[in-house]
Amino acid sequence: MALMITDECINCDVCEPECPNQAIYLGEEIYEIDPDKCTECVGHFDEPQCVQVCPVNCIPVNPQLVEDKESLWQKYRRLQAPS
Repeated sequence: MALMITDECINCDVCEPECPNQAIYLGEEIYEIDPDKCTECVGHFDEPQCVQVCPVNCIPVNPQLVEDKESLWQKYRRLQAPS
């Protein structure tokens, strides 16, 4: 699964630096999450760090990008592989 940021985002800037995969970026209006980089912090932390720090709870699982734990681990390994 990849997470997503809803339009309830207040652009408080706390989520972006917490992402170990640099998947969060400022979009045209609100912060967004690149689903190709989001592992829900699998491989780094037990819980998604952006969800932990979000003051308005606007970072749910994206229902259109459901991945199981093994897929998230594979994505983590791919992202960590030397170029």
